[in-house]
Amino acid sequence: MTIQETILKHIDIDYSYRLAKRMEQVRSNEILGYRSAGSRAEFETGEMLKKEMESIGLSDVTKDAITVDGWEFKKAVLHFTAEDETAHEVQLGAYQTTFVTDGPEEFELMYLGKGTASDYEGKDVTGKLVLVDINQRDEWWINYPVYQAHLKGARALIAVQCGGYGEIDDEALNAQDIAGPENAPAFSISRKDANALKQLLHVEEGVAGNESIKILLDSDTRVMRDCTTYNIVGRIPGLHPDRMVMLSAHYDSYFSGFQDDNTAIAMMLGIAKALVDSGFKPRNTIIFCAMAAEEWGVADSNFDWSTGAYEQVFTAHPEWVGKVIADLNFELPALAHGTRARIRSCYEYTQFLEDYLSELPELTRAYPEETRITAPIETWSDDFSIAISGIPSMVNDFTGGSFMETHYHSQFDNDEFYDAQVYRLHHELFALLIVALDETAVVPLCFAPVMHHAFHGLDDNDLDFSENSKHGLHSGIDAFGMDLEFQISSLCDLLRIAEQKAWRDYDDLEVSNNLYRHLLNEGENAQAEELFEKARKTENLLLERFKKTQDALVRIDWYGNVLYPHEILLKNLKLVSGSIHALQNRRLSSALRRLYQVDNNAYAFMFDEDVYNHFTNYVLHQPKERLKWGYGRLMPHENLYGLVKSLLKKQETGETDYEDELRRLTEIRDNQHKLLAETLEELSRLIKTVFL
Repeated sequence: MTIQETILKHIDIDYSYRLAKRMEQVRSNEILGYRSAGSRAEFETGEMLKKEMESIGLSDVTKDAITVDGWEFKKAVLHFTAEDETAHEVQLGAYQTTFVTDGPEEFELMYLGKGTASDYEGKDVTGKLVLVDINQRDEWWINYPVYQAHLKGARALIAVQCGGYGEIDDEALNAQDIAGPENAPAFSISRKDANALKQLLHVEEGVAGNESIKILLDSDTRVMRDCTTYNIVGRIPGLHPDRMVMLSAHYDSYFSGFQDDNTAIAMMLGIAKALVDSGFKPRNTIIFCAMAAEEWGVADSNFDWSTGAYEQVFTAHPEWVGKVIADLNFELPALAHGTRARIRSCYEYTQFLEDYLSELPELTRAYPEETRITAPIETWSDDFSIAISGIPSMVNDFTGGSFMETHYHSQFDNDEFYDAQVYRLHHELFALLIVALDETAVVPLCFAPVMHHAFHGLDDNDLDFSENSKHGLHSGIDAFGMDLEFQISSLCDLLRIAEQKAWRDYDDLEVSNNLYRHLLNEGENAQAEELFEKARKTENLLLERFKKTQDALVRIDWYGNVLYPHEILLKNLKLVSGSIHALQNRRLSSALRRLYQVDNNAYAFMFDEDVYNHFTNYVLHQPKERLKWGYGRLMPHENLYGLVKSLLKKQETGETDYEDELRRLTEIRDNQHKLLAETLEELSRLIKTVFL
């Protein structure tokens, strides 16, 4: 029996399921659950996981102390009397803010529609609670209406999810990261309970009113700056202690967190147990990291999730960079996400993973379609923080399917959607991947997909600089457009050459790794070890190259989408140039639609400028320790608030003189041109010095 067969035989998903259910027992809020960053429940769960790691035979189990902002949510209970004189006691969910009462306290409550600036016109909400409708998936994040309420003097905001998330049931509560200050309190209420309040307020068709009612609120939710929490780490020691494969998942949660992320932690330890019980003796050290503070962990930051993972690789163990050849991260692995399993990976691992899938034995048939590889990684989970540190990462892709809109981050995240076949497949898929990685002499990174996608990000852009110039989009400076065209063409040539070279380099890696695996299978351990030692210099260079690639090429837009820097700039150029052309032709609505898509201007005009400025400046002007994985990842910002407001006023009055706005847009376009030229130059330099 091969080691792969032995490991598969020892996988016990019943063990993993039981562990996932055990994790539900520890909670901050006795009714709703919650194991949040720095809370007592998170600490006790970490202690339980440490004991579990030791009990299944992991070695050198440690508690790695990290500093995060903590959040303890014990209760938020609202009391009111309905129109039929029946008394209601309503459990509220909460966001990561501070609101502590001395038992039930009386407040006035008003309904404010969607909580935009216009909803407050003629309303006095000073010291009151405001009830608003929110759709965080399709409209705007919770932080904007919460801070708007705070600036208007409201005591707290209570949000009812209307579409977007928590759609499974009218009693569903929703929880997300607040991405705002802790002194602007916010809660979540179900649609059922919100409707009862709206009846008392005589709300019709979501229109904000002047009426208010008296309610009682008993709350204990508090943010605690600079708390110590712990990532729990266990190991299976390998022949090469300084070469590691990492597994990760997070153990903090909203509500009971069965799928997100109890099953992931339990699967990680289920795989660990199968490896230990099978007698597997790895050549690389295998490390198992139960991460704290993934859902939230830093106050008043746009990058307030994945804090525990960021601190683990940037602060607690920066020496892992250059030693860990891969991170296998897990999220929601016990439910079906669409019609196939997918591994979402950094570009550099996609070819190895494709080869890995092609050589797999028959695994559990959990999906009608075969497993596929997708890229790049996203900002949704811990693998992004880990990747940008310089550790190549991947995750079981979890964002497909309806669960994210129905059950995700609600009290309905339970075992109703538990799929044993899917769970087993993920156990098998990643357990055997550990073995495949263990049989490599040199980290199997292929940079060809990086070059390929960078090339298409340039080549597929439909900006015609000469055509733009005809429309006056370059202020008559043809040379600027010509220079950009030349830069793009030259960089495309470099990327094509770099891609071809990267494929040749990977072919050489495959030769080494195939020989290494052959020697191991033949029991020629001394020769295998000699080959391994010869590959150390190459591996170090590859991991250094990966880190440089992450630093230079991985950027995010203001909504967390992972893009190349030139993709963001080209998109903005297209939008700004298009808006200029639209205004020149008196097509104001078309111009506005484009401007809304530039940087973080999508819905800014719906709120006061002070709201917009807060959530812009806290990204641009906070230190690295507050921005975490977002630090240095955004391109320079274009503030269009005043411009958009000016155009909206002219749309309302019918004015068609856009000379001032066109002048400002021309300045913005020229600035984006300059940034693009600088970026293209930097990328060309990177390709020449690192890849050619």
